[in-house]
Amino acid sequence: MWQPDDILMTQKIAPLVNRYVFTLPESGEVIVFAEQKRFALQEQLTLWTDEDRSRELGGFKAREVIDLGATYDVTGPGGDLVGSFRKDFKASVLRSTWHLTQGKEAAAVGKERRVGVALARRAWDVVDLVVPLVTLPPVPFVYHFDFVRDGRPVLAVERKWGIRDRYVVRIQDPGLDRTLALCMAVGLDALQGR
Repeated sequence: MWQPDDILMTQKIAPLVNRYVFTLPESGEVIVFAEQKRFALQEQLTLWTDEDRSRELGGFKAREVIDLGATYDVTGPGGDLVGSFRKDFKASVLRSTWHLTQGKEAAAVGKERRVGVALARRAWDVVDLVVPLVTLPPVPFVYHFDFVRDGRPVLAVERKWGIRDRYVVRIQDPGLDRTLALCMAVGLDALQGR
């Protein structure tokens, strides 16, 4: 099983599903493939070892059908609960904030790194709502999330510049379950606007 600290996550364009490929930055080797159906009543994602879907690694599923304030349970290859994550809507008014939980440990809290980028993203969304006759192009804001537990870094997800959604997923706590980390990274991309 792979144990890298840095992983590159790239979203692949596909109709009706969100697809993500996780590769090692040095070699480009595909280590995980993920797929999430769009427009599903209950959000769910599955991770596989490759695009052939030969072996399932786990995934996440929303506990409730309604998405607002949902908690997402993350399971491993055997379906055992690994951890969970949820968006903190109250704290997300200024900067998007997520809570990542594994076992009985205190939650790691992940926030957007820069308040200015968070405010610019929100302003762009408001302008897009107010001016519905003009279709504004999506702006690929480069936002980064830092997850910290007890003052120590746990996970960082950094978006790279470009048209496609690409992220560097940096696992900083060796005790953090890799499936949980990758599910959180996909959640930041797929669920951020909700």
